[in-house]
Amino acid sequence: MFADRARIQIRSGNGGNGHVSFRREKYVPNGGPDGGDGGRGGDVIFQVDEGLNTLMDFRHRRKYFAQNGEEGGKKRCHGKDGADIILKVPEGTVIREAESGKVVADMSGENKRLVVLKGGKGGLGNMHFATSKMQAPKYAQPGKSGIELDVILELKSIADVGLVGFPNVGKSTLLSRVSNAQPKIANYHFTTIDPNLGVVDLPGGGGFVMADIPGLIEGAADGVGLGHDFLRHIERTKVLIHILDAASTEGRDPVEDFYGINKELESYNPDILKKPQVIAANKLDAVPDQKDEIMQRLRKEFEPQGIPVFPISAVTGEGVKELLSAVSKKLSEFSGEPTVYQPEYDPEYHRFDDEPYEVTIDPEDGAFVVEGPKIEKMLGFTNLESEKGFAFFQKFMKENGIIDKMKEMGLQEGDTVRLYDLVFEYYD
Repeated sequence: MFADRARIQIRSGNGGNGHVSFRREKYVPNGGPDGGDGGRGGDVIFQVDEGLNTLMDFRHRRKYFAQNGEEGGKKRCHGKDGADIILKVPEGTVIREAESGKVVADMSGENKRLVVLKGGKGGLGNMHFATSKMQAPKYAQPGKSGIELDVILELKSIADVGLVGFPNVGKSTLLSRVSNAQPKIANYHFTTIDPNLGVVDLPGGGGFVMADIPGLIEGAADGVGLGHDFLRHIERTKVLIHILDAASTEGRDPVEDFYGINKELESYNPDILKKPQVIAANKLDAVPDQKDEIMQRLRKEFEPQGIPVFPISAVTGEGVKELLSAVSKKLSEFSGEPTVYQPEYDPEYHRFDDEPYEVTIDPEDGAFVVEGPKIEKMLGFTNLESEKGFAFFQKFMKENGIIDKMKEMGLQEGDTVRLYDLVFEYYD
């Protein structure tokens, strides 16, 4: 099964709530607050595993949640931190936010281990809120929520050289001849449905990684066939080898094939055509009497464009040494940096505790009504019967823009504000 793309849901852990408690000892009947802090929520961590080459594991499980932090305890006991969750992926995996398609992280280059979603901080216990005027605070801080995100994982193979060409032109045969790769080879379209990577060893200790990019067809850039799934693997390569069926064994013209492939590459990503290219004119052993004529035509067409053409036979190995030598030289001249996609989406701006709230005006009594998950949560953890607790909640409303929003809607001193079961008159 072709598994270089998967959609999953990830979530970091919620921070544990701070605790409300007071010292109760035999000879200390009115001890001070001793509620401990909540534990930190677990992180969601992505880590490169060199032993993986597909995203197959993510096809069977879609939800990955880190552990929540535990609530603080009595006697200033700190709640236990939530356990992190580590997701192992192949090198070259790009993590995108599902709805926008923006890059969250690229597990390539130096990015071997990344914290993609940070767990929520634990809330402070009531021992932190004691003052000279309020020595027995009956409220604690709730833990920060974690972050939940739907992401798409895309594997974009890491290779120095990409083999491109129409189906059945001999890409897999060439890769199996020059490397340790063992791709499946047969005479039908889409024999290769996974990008195969092989290490090519050269005399003198040199070498490079070559990828057999599955056969393209017209319309691949528009998603026809498995077009997008295949094309994404070409983006990171440094040099492209176009393999052409120079003998036209399947009735196609090799010159038209070259331009057809380049058209698909340009439609998908024009930057791909900026990469150095080399043409391997394959299967010439099938038409030995026409070899010179075919090579003359191909060189006349492409070498004025700066694209060298090499006659080869992937089956017999003829001309392969010269091809690899030229490719190695192109790689040594390559001055560009490997493609690593920069982050475009910061999950920190999308935490649960930043969920929207709604402010409306009740048409019957003119009261300002404020509702939302964040409001409801804070009400559940704040002691509004104390002056200190009410001031704490009012500060929360100001910091989150709720007061400003109501003022924009006409809020005046003395107006009624209703937050679920809490009703009070507003005074600045």
